Amino acid sequence: MLTIDITKKLSSFYFKFNQSIECQGITAILGVSGSGKSTLINLINGLIRPDSGKILINGTTLIDCEKNIFIPPEQRHIGTVFQDALLFPHYKVVNNLLYGCHGSIQRNRLTDIIDLLNIGHLLNRYPTKLSGGERQRVAIGRALLTNPRLLLMDEPLSALDMPRKKELLAYIKNLAKEFSIPVIYVTHNINEVKQIADRVAILEQGQLYAYGDRDEILQNSYLQEWL
Repeated sequence: MLTIDITKKLSSFYFKFNQSIECQGITAILGVSGSGKSTLINLINGLIRPDSGKILINGTTLIDCEKNIFIPPEQRHIGTVFQDALLFPHYKVVNNLLYGCHGSIQRNRLTDIIDLLNIGHLLNRYPTKLSGGERQRVAIGRALLTNPRLLLMDEPLSALDMPRKKELLAYIKNLAKEFSIPVIYVTHNINEVKQIADRVAILEQGQLYAYGDRDEILQNSYLQEWL
């Protein structure tokens, strides 16, 4: 269980989120641009510190402002995939993937990730020779190879065309199932939510508007602007 009870004063609004999220399957964070979706992601992974509150994952405290506990981002065992793949341009794909490994990793896990994401034929290429969808698949593979207990995805498909989006959505849905890694998936696209999400949280101006199972939330009248 991911337990979040935090506040953060931002320039445009006051961010507040208080909700426990199941650590299984895919939870979509849905909202328009500027609603606080990326802020939530960066509070979870430790790139932003809240002003007050706490975050726990499966009973382990990541931050507790009252007790002055703050686990650095690199020690949280949380993988993050951003809008930009952020691959190292001077590394081939195989070295970008291996950069994500911490200590020894079982060869079969590396092979499984390469096979699942269909990137075996890309291993000796440099990022500049990859399409946008291929770069994102490599970024996902690198994040998975850190052996994360949670995978955060911040609008990973926003720069892709429709065929590449459909392709990558299928990979994301499969990886959550195959590797049993819970995914927090940020998007403003309701069609992506329909295709892969198990649960949905709606953010509006830094506030949690609704949270629940996908089918229940998608019937909310608030979502008519996306339908």
